[in-house]
Amino acid sequence: MSVSDWAGVISDWRAALEGMKARIASAFIRSEQRASAGVFIDGLLSGAERKTGWMLAEEAGLARPYKIQSLLGRSSWSADELCKRVRDYALEALADPDGVLVIDETGFLKKGTHSVGVARQYSGTAGRIENSQIGVFASYASRWGHALIDRRLYLPKSWANDPERRAKAHVPEDITFATKPAMACEMVTRLLNEGIPCAFVLADAVYGADFRFRHMLEERQQSYVLAVRSNQTLRFMEEWTLIQTDPVKMVAALPGDAWMPLSAGEGAKGPRLYDWARIQLNYQAPDGFSRWMLARRSLRDPEAIAYYFAFARSDTTLAELAAAAGLRWTIEECFLRAKDDLGLDHCEARSWHGWHRHISLVMAAAAFLARLGAEHRRSGLPKPNKTSPDNPVAAI
Repeated sequence: MSVSDWAGVISDWRAALEGMKARIASAFIRSEQRASAGVFIDGLLSGAERKTGWMLAEEAGLARPYKIQSLLGRSSWSADELCKRVRDYALEALADPDGVLVIDETGFLKKGTHSVGVARQYSGTAGRIENSQIGVFASYASRWGHALIDRRLYLPKSWANDPERRAKAHVPEDITFATKPAMACEMVTRLLNEGIPCAFVLADAVYGADFRFRHMLEERQQSYVLAVRSNQTLRFMEEWTLIQTDPVKMVAALPGDAWMPLSAGEGAKGPRLYDWARIQLNYQAPDGFSRWMLARRSLRDPEAIAYYFAFARSDTTLAELAAAAGLRWTIEECFLRAKDDLGLDHCEARSWHGWHRHISLVMAAAAFLARLGAEHRRSGLPKPNKTSPDNPVAAI
């Protein structure tokens, strides 16, 4: 690529970034806040190794990090309002009838005890119990890409029930203790109420094991594929007899021809192939819908089996369920990129508002990159047939 070509790419990139900043500008009350947010996002997208106040200030040529720190702490603006604008911006590029909503949590390791929500708790990031904060997130994934679109900090009981700690961290009075599945239930309800196109809701076993979360989705006739543990208890009636079992026993009873090799999506080395099987569950379901126990078995290690509860229209194929289940990894990639490249876990603010502001600004930077990727993918679509203008663009 020539120097002039590179100049054109950089110019287009900068114009797109300014367009994103303009889209989120109304979330900030004062012009100084908008300017500081722009500097913050520029720093997140820079090559700075740590996205801390001092580093971002240095990247912007500021002598002190006062403006950066004020943006996260002292100034008055709504992180939730910013998050909503980021979500709208991202979904303009990613929304698709076959898109999925993915729920998961991620940990933020901490050394001290004063940052809001920090406690000795299990962190999937560390793979063990650690001193950490936990955030529950929603991401959206489609053929065009994926991005984080919502977030909330988990507040352990040790924080929720401690008025002094709450006051120091400026936790709003209406924030009470809620389990992660309860938080996810509220988050997904709000997102679906906004009309986000969603073919499936996906989540890991923390959420799949929660009856209330599954019931909320079923009441809305919203299809889902939710992971469950191997010891998940299942109870149902069979010829007037109450049967109690678990996924391991149910799947072990399947005949060999019940399994089918199917792709769980594209990986770095091509299609991610597994053996898949499903068992229809004898539970009452809305007309036109069915519930299944879904199983995924490694081709290399037949003893390695993952289990899911699935709820979808009765004509949904096993291949469609497998493809949906395989998209849950997209939120892990969102976390990885946001932490490695954009400083998602570099938050220095200790307050409730500071944490949500930092995370929302990182989500804005990530949404900008996701939108660039989506536009690049769309540019690869075949052109409409000029001799038949009524024909739609060829199917992807």
